[in-house]
Amino acid sequence: MSAKFAIVGSGPAGMYAADALLKSLPDCHVDVFEKYPAPYGLIRYGVAPDHYKTRNTSRQFARTFNEDAVGYYGNVEIGKDISLDELKEHYDAVVLAMGAYNDRKLGIEGEDLDGVYGACAFVGWYNGHPDYRDLNPRLDQDGVAVIGIGNVALDVCRVLAKTRVEHEASDICAHALDAIEASPLTNLHMFGRRGAVEAGFTPKELGEIKDLERCAAIVDAAQLPDDVTGDFEGRERGIKEKNLNLLKDLAAQDKPEKPVKMNLSFYASPKKILGTDRVEGIRLEKTQVVDGRALATGETFDIPCGAVVTAIGYQTSPPEGVPLDGGTVANENGRVEPGVYVVGWAKRGPSGTIPTNGPDSRDVVELIIQDVAASGMAGGAAIDALLAERSVRRVTFPEWEKISEQEFARAKAPQPRERFTRVDEMLAVLS
Repeated sequence: MSAKFAIVGSGPAGMYAADALLKSLPDCHVDVFEKYPAPYGLIRYGVAPDHYKTRNTSRQFARTFNEDAVGYYGNVEIGKDISLDELKEHYDAVVLAMGAYNDRKLGIEGEDLDGVYGACAFVGWYNGHPDYRDLNPRLDQDGVAVIGIGNVALDVCRVLAKTRVEHEASDICAHALDAIEASPLTNLHMFGRRGAVEAGFTPKELGEIKDLERCAAIVDAAQLPDDVTGDFEGRERGIKEKNLNLLKDLAAQDKPEKPVKMNLSFYASPKKILGTDRVEGIRLEKTQVVDGRALATGETFDIPCGAVVTAIGYQTSPPEGVPLDGGTVANENGRVEPGVYVVGWAKRGPSGTIPTNGPDSRDVVELIIQDVAASGMAGGAAIDALLAERSVRRVTFPEWEKISEQEFARAKAPQPRERFTRVDEMLAVLS
């Protein structure tokens, strides 16, 4: 008798969990459920299109999907097509791995104006996420403000700043590239409440904005400290020091005459998004950092712009009935309730890189092995019957591979692939 496990979400955390279960319990069976036909979650829809090599992580997950003991249930939404209770009824354990793909709100006046977008939605737009493909962001003015000083904020600014030629080897979607090329953008603004030392980006991403074809990165040297101070140790201190040196290089470089400026501004907290029917600008308040906290100074300034992108963090959206603790699933070291577990960003919040999910998922799998014994559950056989009864079109992994092959085939060299951006387009390949 083999144990049967259901994993909700096919991104990195879910696939690391599947791999760990197979290695720990070689006789088990794992079914992975994904709302969309395409697997891989964050790798497909969150990684910047010009970081295409990062997507190669999916190759190891494809090997897992090709194991006989793994089933892929693409185009099956838990909470709509199949309930969480039905998974609990038919599997020995359920692992929630749906990530954190919902934007946190700024909580300021004007946030509901036309032209304000969360980073999840905006990144999903240029990466061809089915839910955001038709976002059609307001890029008809010369300025865009991005709130946040992490890698996602840098990604958004860099993708908007690059030319079509610079995007040639990326897999940015055609509809987004056309819109960016047609945009009259001349000013990109990135704002952080705290200083350069507290910024969340990494040296690799920061270095990528140094020599863009049409865009000059602008940094005010007066906002940079002489040295990194604070309780940073080891690798973290090294990253902070590299970031500071890169920012000093950007501040000291001759300002080339390029048509687009990317302004990196620190010590600025958003107070109000300006406009009547749509975004016309943003009001910010200057801050000062005391003991790591950004404190208000009362001094404000306005920046004109036609769109605002918020990159200040994400929260999870689990199936109905799953308890939340702030922006994550309420859990104790990955245990949610008997037979239900959580991994990845849904468990700990949006932190770390793709490989960071590996140890996290393996730790939770150790708990599952302690808790769960095979009990003769029906697993996928029962789910297949329910899907047939409800006329839900499951996409298997071999079928996904056919869709993927067509994405590669329809790309124009040197672009690696041209993604399908609508579910009906993907399903049409199979019919």
